[in-house]
Amino acid sequence: MSCSLWEFGRLQELKTVRDYLFESQKPEPAEENNQTENELSWDTSDWESAWDAGDNKEDEANSAVPVNEETSGQGVAWLQDCVVSLSPCSDLLVVAREQKAVFLSAKWRSDDSGREEMTLAVSWSGTLGTDEGESVKSSICIPLASQKRSSTGRPDWTCVVMGFSSGYVRFYTENGVLLLAQLLHEDPVLRLKCRTYEIPRHPGVTEQHEELSILYPAALVTIDGFSLFQSLRACRNQVARATAAGSDVIQPPPLAYKKWGLQDMDTIVDHSSVGVMTLCVFDQMKNASILGGFNASVKGSPPAMSQYVTVGGGPYTGFYYAVEGSSQPLLSHVALAVATKLTSALFSAASGWLGWNKTKQEEEVVQKHKPKVEPATPLGIRFGLPDSRRHGESICLSPCSTLAGVTDDFGRVTLLDLCRGISIRMWKGYRDAQLGWLQVLEEHSERDLSPSTSHPRRRALFMVIYAPRRGILEVWAMQHGPRVGAFNVGKHCRLLYAGYHLMGVNNVTSQGRQVHTQQVCLLDPITGALRTVNIPFHLALSDKKSERAKDMHLLKRLTTLLRSRELQPDVLETEARGVLLDIKHPAIKKQALESLLSNKSAPVSCLTNVTRGLYDGLKQQNPEEVDPTLLQFCSSQLKLLQLYTDIQRLHSAADSEVCSTNDSPTGIEEDLSRVAPTLQRYTQLTSRPSVSFAQDSPDCPLPPQVFLNQIECAADGELRVLRMSEVEWNLLGNFMFWGCLFGQSPLHQVCDTLQQAGVRPQQLLSLLLSVWLQREREMLRKPEESVRNLHTLLLFLSNMKGAVEESWDPQSVSPWWQQARSTIVQSYNAAAALLAAFVSHRVAKESITSRADSKLQSEWETVSLELEQWVVCVRQLEDVLVLQTLLLVPPPQGAAGGAAAHCSIKTLLEGGTGGIADSISKWVFRHNLAPERLKEVLLKEDDQEADVKLDLKAGSEGTEQEKDQKDKETAELLASVCRRFPNSLSLDLFFAHCCWEYVVQWNKDPEEGRLLCWSVEHLKLVSSPHIQLGISSMMWSTFIVKRFSAACYLMEKVGKAPKDRLCRRDVGMGDKAVTSFMGCCVQLLQILMEADSAVEEVPAPELSVEEAWCGAEGPASIAELALEQKGIHYPLVQHHCLLASLLHAAMTFSLKVKPLSLFDSKGKNAFFRDLTTIQLMPSGDMDPGLVLFRQEFLLRVLTSWVQAIDSDPRSASGTSSLPLPPSGPKASWWPSTCLELAVLLQVNPDILRRHLVCELYNQGLDPRAEEVMFEVEDKDVLGSQLLVLTGQRLSYSLLHNQSQTQAAMELLARLPPTLCTWLKAMDPGELRCPLVALPQTSRLVGRLVEILPENHAQYSLALHLLEAVEALATED
Repeated sequence: MSCSLWEFGRLQELKTVRDYLFESQKPEPAEENNQTENELSWDTSDWESAWDAGDNKEDEANSAVPVNEETSGQGVAWLQDCVVSLSPCSDLLVVAREQKAVFLSAKWRSDDSGREEMTLAVSWSGTLGTDEGESVKSSICIPLASQKRSSTGRPDWTCVVMGFSSGYVRFYTENGVLLLAQLLHEDPVLRLKCRTYEIPRHPGVTEQHEELSILYPAALVTIDGFSLFQSLRACRNQVARATAAGSDVIQPPPLAYKKWGLQDMDTIVDHSSVGVMTLCVFDQMKNASILGGFNASVKGSPPAMSQYVTVGGGPYTGFYYAVEGSSQPLLSHVALAVATKLTSALFSAASGWLGWNKTKQEEEVVQKHKPKVEPATPLGIRFGLPDSRRHGESICLSPCSTLAGVTDDFGRVTLLDLCRGISIRMWKGYRDAQLGWLQVLEEHSERDLSPSTSHPRRRALFMVIYAPRRGILEVWAMQHGPRVGAFNVGKHCRLLYAGYHLMGVNNVTSQGRQVHTQQVCLLDPITGALRTVNIPFHLALSDKKSERAKDMHLLKRLTTLLRSRELQPDVLETEARGVLLDIKHPAIKKQALESLLSNKSAPVSCLTNVTRGLYDGLKQQNPEEVDPTLLQFCSSQLKLLQLYTDIQRLHSAADSEVCSTNDSPTGIEEDLSRVAPTLQRYTQLTSRPSVSFAQDSPDCPLPPQVFLNQIECAADGELRVLRMSEVEWNLLGNFMFWGCLFGQSPLHQVCDTLQQAGVRPQQLLSLLLSVWLQREREMLRKPEESVRNLHTLLLFLSNMKGAVEESWDPQSVSPWWQQARSTIVQSYNAAAALLAAFVSHRVAKESITSRADSKLQSEWETVSLELEQWVVCVRQLEDVLVLQTLLLVPPPQGAAGGAAAHCSIKTLLEGGTGGIADSISKWVFRHNLAPERLKEVLLKEDDQEADVKLDLKAGSEGTEQEKDQKDKETAELLASVCRRFPNSLSLDLFFAHCCWEYVVQWNKDPEEGRLLCWSVEHLKLVSSPHIQLGISSMMWSTFIVKRFSAACYLMEKVGKAPKDRLCRRDVGMGDKAVTSFMGCCVQLLQILMEADSAVEEVPAPELSVEEAWCGAEGPASIAELALEQKGIHYPLVQHHCLLASLLHAAMTFSLKVKPLSLFDSKGKNAFFRDLTTIQLMPSGDMDPGLVLFRQEFLLRVLTSWVQAIDSDPRSASGTSSLPLPPSGPKASWWPSTCLELAVLLQVNPDILRRHLVCELYNQGLDPRAEEVMFEVEDKDVLGSQLLVLTGQRLSYSLLHNQSQTQAAMELLARLPPTLCTWLKAMDPGELRCPLVALPQTSRLVGRLVEILPENHAQYSLALHLLEAVEALATED
């Protein structure tokens, strides 16, 4: 990479700018001098044509011809007579001449090609001078940083500073608004320069402060940058306020400046403020001895000094040092320029200023009242470079402030070392030269990106010299480097170098700011182009490293070339070949070749030709000069590319050989016919349409870059396949073998090519099996043909050298076939794995037989040992195929769903003895099979009747016949799996795993109470009490007890059945789910107690697995874990079951109760303990108050149950013929449960029975009440209770019924007074069902007379009631 000129912008309205600045001086009214931008209307027709024509020119100025150039006095060199300054941000250009100035601001526009480009257009023009005869001598544009935290680093605004011949320094905005006018010295301003903050490169470098320096013929004024920044901001804000609202004047902070009188130099024309420096001790002692003589004293610490370098004459260059603190800074009072009338008091301030928008009378006052000018502090020259004949013209300070370039009237350019004060280099032949500097950072490399290194990026320094006499722009490397670039740019350009950046930045605000500034800019006045110089860092390196830098440039060029998307292959081949041949260093040459070979867009022919050209070039060189590593790399890559081309050519050959039917191996047809039904069903299930991405398709062609990355060539010529990723491995296998397997490529030619290339047969076998197992769906379309091709390939690979070792011990298993088996057993594609095992088994048998025949002996033991491994593998794969086919059956619509499980021999063996049952249990859950239907299928697995079908809970599409047929096929498939795994899928093992699967799924979603119910139902179907006991114990401790205790404590806290929100917060499920959960807890604990009672009577079952699967290693099955569980403490389980029943009743009927309050302290402490431990249980008689509390709760349960069944329409008829539901609040078992609980809670059951009878009669459910009445023991008490209830019914019929009949009124009059009085005392409002059929009441009275003894006190009352009811019935 070399230097280049880059155009970053253009100037518009060049001719208009020139005409405005050089127009003839005519007397104009004063008001016309202050016309604004809106009043300037220029005719742009002539310069627009010049702009369009100039756009098509080359960048070089010597080829550009001025368009419509007038023959006026200034000609093309008009820009040399102007004062020109450009902002470092390139967003503002100032061109001034005499009293006029034009400001051009940056604008962005799109060219014809749609590319954005920057242009500088006129934003303001006008007259700047206020004094007669005053003219502009120097100008600079200072961008001021924004103080906002959200600023990205762009300047807030740009201040234009102008120095005039009258000595005034005026500050303007971008729009020409005057902010300040400062008279610091009465001589003409020679040069304005600025220094801004730079981050120190090294810790020892002194941090420089910002400042503005103003040079006069015999004085130098430096204004502190911070003071200037604050004053300019305040003035700009005040001007904005005054313009907007005319607010009052606010005095800004004064400017702090220093003024030095430069002595001992005849003439000064330019200067540079180097900054603050501190001498070392040696230089301090040297200076002291030179200045003070032998007896000079030296201070303890070197003082800080500001260094100033001037150029001119006598001496040619002067060095001044101002010790810090030797002069106090002067304060120049700043007044604001506002459009108000100035008074005389305004001019009395020291170092006053002049504003804008003044009238003619005010100007006269200003001229009469010049502001006071402070005297300068004398500063003697320390030393200089004396040359009496040479006069300096300009000085340009380097960015690092250690070097400076000086031009003189002899046409020389001198390089100064400012630290030592000497001239170190000189160029001649550069009259009227213009200088600039470029500082280039080193490119980012791997060293910079490493987190372990903290080296700063290196910087290279270049000097840019523009020689207008020769029209050439040169770039020189510092300090003694060569010329690294030269450009013909024309003789009338201006080289603009700012040497500073944003003002107002410090060490804190500079962090994170990345402002792009142009260090050097070349302005062409003919075309209006603004160009900068791009210099690569490596040009600053020494000659020894420049060759490597050139190679790096060529490598970067090749990288850029490879990234191009629209490059033609022939062009890429030509360019890449040229770059590779031009690179000298072998390491970089190899890196470039690797970049080319890894490019995905390069065709294989291009890669081959370029690599061959490089290889031939290396072979023609002297062998001693050629890097052997590079030569070996080219040779290996050529070999791989040739192999890739040969295989690609064979696959695309039209005449591919086809295996004849005679090549079909013997015995495989029988194997295929044996598994044909299952294979057909498996094919149907796997051939369903699915979504896949095109880039993931195995049919995608293999790029040569992937081929080269996956195969490496060893030193001995052997090719080794590297297993990078599974996708790339499968792509490589498809590339080599898929055409052969599908019958589209010549088998033997492909195999011969691979064998001659030197690929190991073991890796070829792995690639072949991977593509076979991956492309299962395509292979199953033509299984017979694919099997024949696979047989041919396997037979060829087995006969290759190095496949089956000659020294193989017949007593051991062959490593070759063991590799094939290990690949097959890991595959999840069951059908492909089984067919591969069939073929491998036959090929292994043929190979061993031929080996035995060649040795003229029969190796029976070897045959049986190797083939027995294949027999077991085939048996396992047949089982896996049937199992996988079942797992692939899609669940019915609306079931739990989820992805189908995939299994292999490896996963089943690693799953342990329960891995198969676990897979089936997950399938049962996905299909939502009810436990009773599942039991029906498993118990009838030997029955082939057509009426066996699965009851799938969710509906499926299609007719009922199609659904039944699918159910039948699935049932037969499930039965087939159970027949193949008689031990692993025994009924107890099957139901145990289903029970555990459902409880695990319930634990994931406790709201689905059905899952826990079905888990308990599966547990009931387990016939072994040992397994039942262990599983129920594990379920309780793992999933149940935590939520059970949380629900109990919640109910104890709130004192009633909790609402839905509280249940979700504490238990993790809703109130309805909690009710179902409590019912399942009761059943689970009952199963636990029943299993514990039966475990002594039945021996523990012996678990076993099938012979082919005896090598299972992994976690124990659920049944094995269940058999390892400890025994339980029966009373503790019964204690928990009692609590669960109470909680279930309270949740079902929404009763108010604190469940733990129904137990004493011993009972409370025993709850939620481990069921295998022995706890101190309640014993003896309970406290009567506690028993009474328990009795009240049970009575409320019975009352709630009676009310619940009365709402059932099946009970409305008053008959008990219709059965009640098996669960819920209307379940028929609630009364019996309460009676059982009463026995455990020491409550008299007869009280509950009498209460139940009364509640049923009270509800009008007389038939159910009569059924319970026979079980009541204390008939007398029951008779008394029913007598009152009968009286309430009769009282309602005779006294309170709204539809009373005449007969009833007459009957009431005939009743005995005692009975009538008793009936009137009855309150029928206590009856929930007062209107009962008269025959039922008559039957009730009859029952009363039967159960009451004759000597009972109310027996006569019962007889009177009987007579009244019979009389009433007779009247009806």
